[in-house]
Amino acid sequence: MPDSHLPEQWKDSVRDNIRQGAELNTGFIFMNILAAIIASYGLLANSPAVIIGAMIVAMLLGPITGVSLALVDGDNKLLKGSLLTLVMGTLVVLGTAFIIGLVHIRIPITPEIMSRTSPNLIDLMVALAGGAAGAYASVSPRLSTAVVGVAIATALVPPLSSASILFAHGQPGLAMGAFFLAFTNMVAIQLVSSVVLWANGFRKASHAYKDSIFIFIKQNAISLVLLLAMASILTASLHRAVGQDLFESATQTTLAKVINKITGTYLSEVVFEKESNNSMEVTTVVNAFVQGAQPPTGGQVAAVEAQLPKPEDGSQLELRTRFLETTLINRDGIMYEQMKLDSSGGIKGAINP
Repeated sequence: MPDSHLPEQWKDSVRDNIRQGAELNTGFIFMNILAAIIASYGLLANSPAVIIGAMIVAMLLGPITGVSLALVDGDNKLLKGSLLTLVMGTLVVLGTAFIIGLVHIRIPITPEIMSRTSPNLIDLMVALAGGAAGAYASVSPRLSTAVVGVAIATALVPPLSSASILFAHGQPGLAMGAFFLAFTNMVAIQLVSSVVLWANGFRKASHAYKDSIFIFIKQNAISLVLLLAMASILTASLHRAVGQDLFESATQTTLAKVINKITGTYLSEVVFEKESNNSMEVTTVVNAFVQGAQPPTGGQVAAVEAQLPKPEDGSQLELRTRFLETTLINRDGIMYEQMKLDSSGGIKGAINP
């Protein structure tokens, strides 16, 4: 629980520890280079274990906590120093990962990298919880920030490394998504850390309680505005992601219901993609991979397409069937042939006994 009655001697010790963690020195630069190297190779290898392990040596939490303390204490010198350290640490991580991305340009973009290109409100909530845990651990006499720092670092170095690798691969749009995730996490961690520090009495004693609340809001106004703006963007992103998931699930269910009813034919996979034409009109393409005895006609594909749900983003829908002819044979010979859909999407066909 937050405690505004922590001994002043302990508060001074915490302040000293935070100031030391926010210093820009050779050790800080070197450890973040190592963190970026390990995280980048973990991303390229698509290995979550390596990515998490990289955070043991990351040190970006220190300057963020320094910014938080500087704002609640009104320490402009610490604020400037912490911001400089954070910027330099961020540039070091970005630069290191960019070089690795160029060196291994032939390694394809992995799911671990792609998972950090579309942040949403869930990512923000994780950052807020992690920042609160880190700040509370830093002021509590019974807890250590070591483990919490590792957990928080997973929200910083991997998305920064992902952004640089994507830039190296010529994917600036995806890269900006990963960088936006990292920036969002930084702001969230800083703001919630300021709240925890303030609640535990890290503020000027000369200020009355009501006055200190006003001062806190004023000093963190930029962070508050940024966080509210990003929360709005990430909420919309979450709604789009949920809508897309529901659309894809409903589409796969409908396709399976229609296609798998045809004896000897089944739906093996469904892949969704977006395409745009010269008029910048976007089409959601549903690629249905089907195996069976006889390929469908264009009219039959159109009949199935008409039964599919509409995309949540309002784009046009197009069903494309990729057919692989297969023959099922038992001791009596070919079991199925000439399986077809009628014009309404119903089933026609003959079974060879």
